[in-house]
Amino acid sequence: MHVQEWLDTVPAAAVYALVGLVIGLESLGIPLPGEIVLISAALLSSQHSGINPVVLGLCATAGAVIGDSIGYAIGRKGGRPLLAWLGKKFPRHFSEGHVATAERSFEKWGMWAVFFGRFVALLRIFAGPLAGVLHMPYWKFLTANLLGGICWAGGTTAVIYYVGIVAEDWLKRFSYLGLAVAVLIGLASMLVIKRKAKKAQQEREAEPVGAGD
Repeated sequence: MHVQEWLDTVPAAAVYALVGLVIGLESLGIPLPGEIVLISAALLSSQHSGINPVVLGLCATAGAVIGDSIGYAIGRKGGRPLLAWLGKKFPRHFSEGHVATAERSFEKWGMWAVFFGRFVALLRIFAGPLAGVLHMPYWKFLTANLLGGICWAGGTTAVIYYVGIVAEDWLKRFSYLGLAVAVLIGLASMLVIKRKAKKAQQEREAEPVGAGD
């Protein structure tokens, strides 16, 4: 699904709410494409005057922090039986191997696993519930969760927004002649690579077979 094209059809308030909701549910432990939605919305804000990147970043941060906190509370109450239940419901994301990998990261890095986990898809889903299951002190979890949410959500929004601004300006100055040249260069490169690959294959086939083969 073309997320950005779909987001362009809904009001700005709905975009803010959707971004916060999807990121919040992902942080809670439900495997959803929070990063894809955030990047698409941030890129859209660079081309859509009705979407404020600052408000977007705040909504994304709020969704990340609140979702992680709810996930922490659920994990603390549900314990390991919760992880076993999630493994049955979402075997692709909550398999025993994934749980063991995330748990080792938490045992080794503690608060830093929560902070940097915000930037890693697997740990982003695990961070809240697993921190609760492992009974990490809430103040430590909240500190890492808040800082990670601000850096990830705010940073991603800012970077993608400014990349979109620069790219749009560059594309406006890009002539059709330049586009044609770029296409021709791409085709020529593809043909050269294809010819070299075919030649290498023919040389391998022409090599004499050893006496022992």
